[in-house]
Amino acid sequence: MSAISTIADLTLRSLLGRRRTILLVLLAALPVVVTLLARVGGDRGDVQEILDGLVVRIVLPLSALVLGTSALGAELEDGTAVYILAKPVPRWQVVVAKLLVAGALTAALTVGSTLLTALAAAGDGGDVAVAAGYGVAGGLAAFAYTALFMALSVVTSRALIVGLIYTLVWEGVLASILAGTRILSVREATLAVAGGFADLNGRTDGALEPVAGVVLLCLAIGLGFVAATNRLMAWEIRAAD
Repeated sequence: MSAISTIADLTLRSLLGRRRTILLVLLAALPVVVTLLARVGGDRGDVQEILDGLVVRIVLPLSALVLGTSALGAELEDGTAVYILAKPVPRWQVVVAKLLVAGALTAALTVGSTLLTALAAAGDGGDVAVAAGYGVAGGLAAFAYTALFMALSVVTSRALIVGLIYTLVWEGVLASILAGTRILSVREATLAVAGGFADLNGRTDGALEPVAGVVLLCLAIGLGFVAATNRLMAWEIRAAD
């Protein structure tokens, strides 16, 4: 397991050493700023609406998309991954290390944004339950999104574009009007898990059950891991690399 820790350390340094990470931190602070502005204006605001509209829809998927594709796909494109892949290290260990780091960073941004938003709202006990639900769900969904986007980055060099289409079109439009598409939506699974901790208002008919949400998020993590590992095992180092 020393190889995993070594790769994880290198990946962490690489991700934290880029300007995009600073932009992601600013993005994660957006819900907090919105909540504070609402309070200054005399309106405490609805914590659930803010967490759903900003954290789950924006902070969570975009953070996972940027970090997930940067952790592996970007290194394959610029050639830096060759130094790791040329060593006798099982490819699954490479994927595990990068998934753990990128997923943990995404989870930290998501959960941190959730808790700070709830703190800024300073609501009642119901808001605390909602924030706890979104925090737990967001932490698990962070690894689901990251695993899928990481696998996508190994398959195509246009992972950012495809990921945005999935997030904005499939999850943002289709999943909200077609109940059948919700079983393929990480966002809907996230809301289902959050709903297991607090009674979320505004849920529509056909919404997923909490247990189903957990199962779907775990399946997404497993699917992303297997797809990324298999694709990486088929990846060959060319002489030009």
